[in-house]
Amino acid sequence: MSQKLINPPTNHLPNVGLLRRLFAIFYDSLLLLALLFVAAALGTLFTDGEATDPGNPLMSTWLFFVSFFYFAWPWMNTGQTLGMKTWRIRLERIDGKPLTLWHLLLRFITAIPSIGIAGLGLLWMLIDKDQLALHDKFSETRLVDIKQIKT
Repeated sequence: MSQKLINPPTNHLPNVGLLRRLFAIFYDSLLLLALLFVAAALGTLFTDGEATDPGNPLMSTWLFFVSFFYFAWPWMNTGQTLGMKTWRIRLERIDGKPLTLWHLLLRFITAIPSIGIAGLGLLWMLIDKDQLALHDKFSETRLVDIKQIKT
């Protein structure tokens, strides 16, 4: 079964710079935080309204899947989260082929330490010739600047 390309690859467009990435990350972080509050509240339905212990493996796993779904669903369908749409950024594979769930999972998992450890994975962009962050490289994806594309 071949996947229909909703957004054809745009190899001619430049990769997004660090500042616009940071703005999109901030925007998506706010939206994800709100979603995680709702998900945590829903999780209490299974504990009779009681708070769970910190580090509860079921709640941690639930919130991990909710977080992954927040990113993976829009990436798979349009290549853009709400924060990325706002800042006119789109996720693509470096080779121009359609995104797969494997690429999205790899990007999500590697972005956690890449962004979380003092942003060192993002700062890698400043010395990379293609302006790719470490999680871009690991997942063979890139964020392209789509400001030039007419909507």
